[in-house]
Amino acid sequence: MKLIDTSSWVEYFRERESEAGDRVEALFLSGEAAWCDITLVELWHGARGTKEKCELAEMENEVQLIPVNHAVWRLSSKLALRCRENGFTVPLSDIITAACAVTHGLELEHCDKHYKDLMPLAKALCV
Repeated sequence: MKLIDTSSWVEYFRERESEAGDRVEALFLSGEAAWCDITLVELWHGARGTKEKCELAEMENEVQLIPVNHAVWRLSSKLALRCRENGFTVPLSDIITAACAVTHGLELEHCDKHYKDLMPLAKALCV
């Protein structure tokens, strides 16, 4: 199972022929796709048109929802502070998504460059 960041879901919904979109499609078809609450909120916030909204509604029944629990929030807080200390400006939603992946021991599917710096920080804090 892989936690899929909003960046890759957007590629799947809008650019089905992209590499990230292809990876998401493969994960979805194999039953290995997961998302967390913050990702779902972001997707609904950006949903365009009836087709996209219907597809997203149908997928809510099929994609594994990974909980953003107390442990995720604690790691998110530590990660936000560490990012600030290291001069990284990262969207809060990505901090939560990274913390969720690390807390639950999941790989993260994404196409945002800042995760290359964010994920090692999150993993270091989780030890």
